[in-house]
Amino acid sequence: MRSGQILVIGIVAATAMFGAGVWYTQTRAWYVQLEDAPIVMTRHDGEEEALLVDSFDGIDAETSPLRYRACFEPTMSLPTLTETFQPYGPATPLNAPGWFSCFDADAIGEALESGSALAFLGQQNQPYGFDIVVTVFDTGQGYAWRQINHCGTAAFGGDPLPPGCPEPP
Repeated sequence: MRSGQILVIGIVAATAMFGAGVWYTQTRAWYVQLEDAPIVMTRHDGEEEALLVDSFDGIDAETSPLRYRACFEPTMSLPTLTETFQPYGPATPLNAPGWFSCFDADAIGEALESGSALAFLGQQNQPYGFDIVVTVFDTGQGYAWRQINHCGTAAFGGDPLPPGCPEPP
């Protein structure tokens, strides 16, 4: 082999290893599997209540609050949830890593638009600037994720805080 060929093979190999490392850290490395983490929702009176659920599956990462996702089956019916907990809008689910197959952001978004799923406020400012959104389908399947709220949008964008927003920590 000539030295030019060896150099090209080395560059291609280093690029492939770097690309594999970036892919791994972005899609798998920082996630942790959550086991039986509570789904907390905000009632109409503003108090928070843990929701009893079955078949919980969840992921999260310390690197970003937006990496939290959960799939579960609430033990309460959708009409009871509607009577008990605060609605949330507009809810916009974010894509989960491909390997977390129970969470399909496109299907959840379509169900919210069609009305076959409803979104509720899980917890507000958990952490600051992010709300936990809980969505339940009329079939009984539930999903949760974190979504940036209006306080976070202003604070992280360097804009003045809207009325009613707590001061950032």
